[in-house]
Amino acid sequence: MASFVLRVKTKTGQKVVYGLTAHDKVSQLKAKLAELTGVPTAALQVLIGFPPKPIDLNAADATIERAGIISGDTLIVEEKQIVFNRHEQRLDNLGRSHIVDQDNFANAPGVLMRKVVPADNSCLFTSVGYVLNGKVDTSCASFMREIIANAVAADPNEYSEAFLGRPNVEYCEWILKSDAWGGAIELSILSKFYGLEIAVIDSINAIINRFGEDQHYAQRVFLIFDGIHYDPLYLEPLDGGSIQTIFPTEDERVLLEAAQLAKEARLSRQFTDVQKFTLMCIDCKVMLSGQAAAQQHAKDTGHKNFGEVAA
Repeated sequence: MASFVLRVKTKTGQKVVYGLTAHDKVSQLKAKLAELTGVPTAALQVLIGFPPKPIDLNAADATIERAGIISGDTLIVEEKQIVFNRHEQRLDNLGRSHIVDQDNFANAPGVLMRKVVPADNSCLFTSVGYVLNGKVDTSCASFMREIIANAVAADPNEYSEAFLGRPNVEYCEWILKSDAWGGAIELSILSKFYGLEIAVIDSINAIINRFGEDQHYAQRVFLIFDGIHYDPLYLEPLDGGSIQTIFPTEDERVLLEAAQLAKEARLSRQFTDVQKFTLMCIDCKVMLSGQAAAQQHAKDTGHKNFGEVAA
């Protein structure tokens, strides 16, 4: 029986899984991935396809084939937060004590850290919600999508087809869907709506893209982007007190820390280069290079199912 060969992408780089078959159990795949990545089986989150979508790993007795995985697929493995009891779940929903008031901003020592949010096509919106509220709340995505759709619909001259890549009305319908990804357009609108500079660490190019920089806002928040997924950043105080996600824009110390984090992420290859990877249209088997080519192919043909192909 032919063995499976799977590519695995993690925050620490790419790996390969050998020795499985189509009729092996999902539980065996989980064990392999945990061994390969160092992520506990209970914390594994595995995504597949383009755009990446989560695989159901709960049906441990199901076969790999039934889970929709074929040899040659690329799996994206992330570590989700493990909730050990109801009390901890309640605290996570409420969020940690959180500095948001300008009067409370301080130059207390701390470490800039990433908060992992669900990879559910709304990670940008969940990340913005976290830096605003100090908690992971996936329900905020629908509200932010409406903010964006309303802003775009209200200014068809600014948000033209040439700017959006699709007709204004079509874009507004698209962004309201739960599987529509956010990016630069959406970040610029949210920056203006909330009156905040949103600084995004790009771990592909080791740079920081600052949305709203020209508006001279008083406050700044930070996200990190790896080519597919957004996570929010927060300052973890050394004394164990309140976390901080909103910073004065004149605070160069945190901006420098963010720049250093971008360099470290680039050096450790904590990214997926969406411009260079090879995709195959599942519908017509055409090979495509990069995200832009896949998006154009989808627009030209209406095909929506893509899979990454091993180089």
